[in-house]
Amino acid sequence: MNDRDQKILTHLDEMIGRYPAIAGCRQAIEKAYLVLKDAYENGHKLLVAGNGGSAADSEHIAGEMMKRFRLARPVPEEFAKRLVKADPKRGAKLAENLEQGLLAIPLVTHEALTTAYINDVDGVGVFAQQLYGYGETGDVFLGISTSGNSENVIHAAVCARALDMKVIALTGEGGGKLASYADVTIAVPEKETYLIQELHLPIYHCLCLMLEEHFFGSEI
Repeated sequence: MNDRDQKILTHLDEMIGRYPAIAGCRQAIEKAYLVLKDAYENGHKLLVAGNGGSAADSEHIAGEMMKRFRLARPVPEEFAKRLVKADPKRGAKLAENLEQGLLAIPLVTHEALTTAYINDVDGVGVFAQQLYGYGETGDVFLGISTSGNSENVIHAAVCARALDMKVIALTGEGGGKLASYADVTIAVPEKETYLIQELHLPIYHCLCLMLEEHFFGSEI
């Protein structure tokens, strides 16, 4: 690990200082960061899925990745020039306001596709169907399940492995069945759903923060 990554990981230590219950997950969170960093550096993307509150977390994560979290993410100068060339007035405004994203797709949206698949085929494979359509070798699937036993998330993890994607599981204590399909399992030390979700949020915020720092922060 290089000096830049070591500096970025201080965000992880600060987060654990605020949420000491997560201390046992430190190594897994670090591994998840490195998996995601490697995927983005090689032009790949993140796909996220979960149910209920974890579905909301999936959209939350994608929202943080696709625009600024804390740092400015201006478009590259060359693209800014192309925007102005396309339309001097509107392009100049877009060049000022657009932000670079780290591509993340929440599989919990796309209602026409998901409801059609659920109606025509079955509900258990709905995330797997989306992942099969959107995913490619080298991408990362983040499956969020407080129990670790959500079958539609597990089916998506199986599909991800078949596509030679990395799988990160974000779960509650023990990891459930999902852990056996994951390259990295972040299993927070709680058993009740709302308590698990309370610890998931600072973890994925920290991952977003570290990734943004790596790709858009100043050099050390």
